[in-house]
Formats: sequence, structure tokens, C-alpha cells
Amino acid sequence: MKQKPSLRLDIQEQTALVLLQGSWVKERIAALCKTDIPIAPSQTTHSYTFDFSAVTDFDTHGIMLILHFAKTLERHGKSVVFQGESPSMQQLLHICDTHYPLEDIEEKKGIFILDSLENVGRQSVEGYRTLASFFSFTGELTHACVAAVLKPLSIRWKATLYHIEQSGAGAIPIILLTSFLIGIVIAYQGATQLEKFGANIFIVEMVTISSVRELAPLLTAIVVAGRSASSYSAQIGVMKITDEVDAMRSMGFSPWDFLVLPRLFALVVSLPLLVFFADIVSVFGGMVIASTKLDVSFVEFIDRIKQTVALKHLVIGFIKAPIFGAIIATIGCFRGFQIDSSTESVGKYTTISVVNAIFWVIAVDALISVLLTEMGL
Repeated sequence: MKQKPSLRLDIQEQTALVLLQGSWVKERIAALCKTDIPIAPSQTTHSYTFDFSAVTDFDTHGIMLILHFAKTLERHGKSVVFQGESPSMQQLLHICDTHYPLEDIEEKKGIFILDSLENVGRQSVEGYRTLASFFSFTGELTHACVAAVLKPLSIRWKATLYHIEQSGAGAIPIILLTSFLIGIVIAYQGATQLEKFGANIFIVEMVTISSVRELAPLLTAIVVAGRSASSYSAQIGVMKITDEVDAMRSMGFSPWDFLVLPRLFALVVSLPLLVFFADIVSVFGGMVIASTKLDVSFVEFIDRIKQTVALKHLVIGFIKAPIFGAIIATIGCFRGFQIDSSTESVGKYTTISVVNAIFWVIAVDALISVLLTEMGL
């Protein structure tokens, strides 16, 4: 059985002998690693001699721990000398000392603020590079879009229709259900308040305007962002990992025409259609609650919409839809091209693409709402 490692300190005036004993291997030094250095630097002792003659076994972990003790003494201004080591131990001591980290764990605790600033700087540089890459990607995408519009025959219509089916038609069930529930929630909460003031009929304006102008386009874009942004990033990323993108370039085919533009055009076309369905279903959900809670019939509800709700609210919602579609497709494809050769990056950038797409959809929606309000619309 291997002997437990130990340290014995023998102080003689201004010098001290540190006698190392036992087996200094990974399995045996766990207890020593959990404690502070068992050698307290003395004010009167200036030189420490580490004696390895009683060490029965050692490995890299044990030598690194001994060096940690020695380096700690040196940082306190003490002189450290080694003696009694075997040739193999001398060689391992030299290797470990050469590769010993410049900053020990104890030192890092004292410069936590500097480490934090370093992390902030590193993240700032990484953010700047990502932003520059995104602007470059957006510029190339704009050039590809203009070229495709000038030459409509170059557009891959079959691929575009395929993505319209996958990203648009495939999202209809969840969008209809979400929109219906949102219409019910708005009407139910509004009905509780309007009923107190006898203003039941105003439930029509509240449900209709909030749905067709803001909530239906926004929630539709969020749902599509969760489905399509992640899908686009994962698809393009896997194609990069399997070298399909490089093979496409080597064969003279443009990834923009085959991978990006069909997805972009698909969302720009399908989002307004999805918003149209979401408008109808959300208003219908409000009509159901208005009829059951406030005794406002379907006919009265529709007549009130014709009389008081301006067409501009519906148009504003439709204008937002293709903008949201372009944002989702651009971010999804951009993050897909950022995926490297590791499968871990697929999950990383797929998650980032969804988060970025949802954030920018909400941010752009807020910006558009503020601008239109300031313009009197």
C-alpha cells in the first residue's frame, strides 16, 4: 500500500528543511490539494530546502503540487533549493517547472477585476467582428437580391416554392392556434374592464386594432423565427460540415442562389399570408368572447369594424410582415454560415439564430411603431 504523502518542516535559524515523504501521486495528494500550503512563510527564515530523499513515488500531479508550494514561498521573497531527487524526478521537475503556469490560482483570485475587464474586451472584439461579418453578409445578400430581380430567370422558383411550403404552410396550424388564443386573451381581459364602465362595444376596436396592427404580425414572426431561423441555420451548417457548400463553390454554383435567396424570398412571400390568417383568427377569437361575455353579437362586431376601424391598421400589419420575414431569413442564413466543422457549433449557432431573430423582430417592431405613431399613423 502506498504511503500517504506528508511534509515535515525543520527550521534552523534562517534556513528551513522541508522533508517530503510518502507517495506523491494523484490519488494520494487529494487531501493536500484541498488545504492551503502547509508551509507558512516565516519572517526570520530566508532559505528553504526541499529534500526528496524520502519520496517513494511521484507523478506529474504530485510534482506540480510541490512546485506550487515552492512558487508560493518564492513569491514571499524566500529562496528555494531542491536536493535528494532522483534523475527521473529531476527530469520531471525540470519539465513541470518549464511549463508551470505564469499565474497561479491564488494570484488569479487577486486580479478578478482585471480578468473581468479582459473578458469584456474579448467579448467586445468578438462582437465587433460578428457585426462586421453581418454587414458584409448583408451587403453581399443585397447585391445577390438585386441581381436576381434584374434576372428573374436565375431565381430557383422550385426551391423557393419548397421553402414556402415548409416555412409557410407548415406553420399554419400553430399560428392559427396561437392567434386564436391571443384574441381570446385580449378580449377576455378587456371585457372585464370595459364591463365596469358600460363600454362593451369598444371591445371591437381594442381587439381588432391591437391584433391586426401589432400582435398578429409580431406573434406570427416570433413563431416563424422559432421554426425557420433554427431550421435554416441547421441546414446550412450541416451542409458546411459535410463540405457540400465548398463542393458547390468548386463546381461554379453560387451558394447565394441555391441556399440563401430561395429561403429569403420564401419568408418574404409567406409571412404576409400567414399574418392574414392570423388576423382573421385572432379577431374571431375576440368575437367569441365579445359574444359570450359582453353580449356583442357577431353581426354587431363586424358592423362596428366597418364603421370605426381604419384600413391603415391592416395595411401596417401587412407592411411589417415582409420586413420580419427578411430579418428572420437573413439572420438564420448568416448564423448557418458561421457554423464550423464541429457538430457542437450546430447547436450553438442554431440557438443564437433563434434568439437573434426574435430579438430583432421585436426591436424592429418597436421602432416601426414609434415612427408610425410620431407620423400620426
